[in-house]
Amino acid sequence: METREKVLDWFAKYRACAVLRTPTSEACPKAMQAAIDGGFKIGEFTLTTPDCLDHLSNFRTKYDGEVSIGCGTIMKVQDAKDAVDAGAEFIITPVLLTDVVEWCAERNIVVIPGCQTPTELYTAYKHGAPLQKVFPGVAGGAMWIKAVSAALPMLSLNPTSGVDLDNAGQILQNGAASVGLVAPLFDPAAIASGDWDQIQANAEKVMGNVRAAGPYDRKK
Repeated sequence: METREKVLDWFAKYRACAVLRTPTSEACPKAMQAAIDGGFKIGEFTLTTPDCLDHLSNFRTKYDGEVSIGCGTIMKVQDAKDAVDAGAEFIITPVLLTDVVEWCAERNIVVIPGCQTPTELYTAYKHGAPLQKVFPGVAGGAMWIKAVSAALPMLSLNPTSGVDLDNAGQILQNGAASVGLVAPLFDPAAIASGDWDQIQANAEKVMGNVRAAGPYDRKK
């Protein structure tokens, strides 16, 4: 799964990414394991999590070829380099950082930069981002995604805020290429209490809705 095309095919097939941010290092692998046990095939470890790259590397080794593992909250090129060295198969930024996008594009690494407006989304696309993260959530939700996807059909949108266990399928059906699940999947209260069964149940629920939306027809 090293190649750009395989990662993009994986996103098109499975369409949902488990985006994990935990306050402690100890909780991180347990929470991600629960999401994978619940059906997630794409996982993002964020650099704001203690020992993020160690956990990323461990999961990449454990699930190579079975789960696509990437790194988020990348803020500069060096972060991207470190994440790739640790085994990240894709890079996600919270804001549009054109230098990071270009660095990844030059190396055929999938990069998904955070954008808030149609202008930023299109700029990310023009700089080489094959998927564009919509962050934070936008007013209108699925209808906003539908409108932007219709007006800018070259884009492949990845909303990663405002997506919950119930509306993920609707957002996908209205034009999103994929979605990211953060707090609705990794409920902070469940993480604090170590209720990994709840996180697995959340994963099972949302992945049922995602599968019902079917695969995404990739733009190539």
